[in-house]
Amino acid sequence: MSRIRGKDTAPEIAIRRLVNRLGYRFRLHKRELPGCPDIVLPRHKKVIFVHGCFWHMHNCRYGRVKPATNSKFWQKKREGNVARDKRNMRKLRKEGWQVLKIWECETSNSEKLAKKLKRFLVSS
Repeated sequence: MSRIRGKDTAPEIAIRRLVNRLGYRFRLHKRELPGCPDIVLPRHKKVIFVHGCFWHMHNCRYGRVKPATNSKFWQKKREGNVARDKRNMRKLRKEGWQVLKIWECETSNSEKLAKKLKRFLVSS
C-alpha cells in the first residue's frame, strides 16, 4: 500500500497534458482549498479532481471490486473517501468554485476526455 501514490499518477498527468494542450494554465494541489484539488484554474475559478475508481468507489468494474482480505476495513475506508469527497465538493461549490470529477477509467478514451474537459473549461 505504501507504493500507491496520491499525486502525479498516470491519469492525472494525462489530464494535465490535455488541459495544457487546450491552452489553459493551472496550479497543482492547492492545499488551502477543500480537498486539495489535483488541478486548479484560479483565473476561471474551476477545479478538477482525478479520482481512482477503486479508492473512490466509481460505478465501473474497477470501482466495484471488493478486497478479499480485511474487507471490512477497506469498505469503511473507501466509504469514508466518498463521504469526504462529497463534503469537499459541497464546500468548494459554496465558495464559488466549479468542480469537475474525472474518473481513472475515463482517461482511456482521450478524445472523449478532451471533449469533456473542453466543455467544462469553456463554460462559464
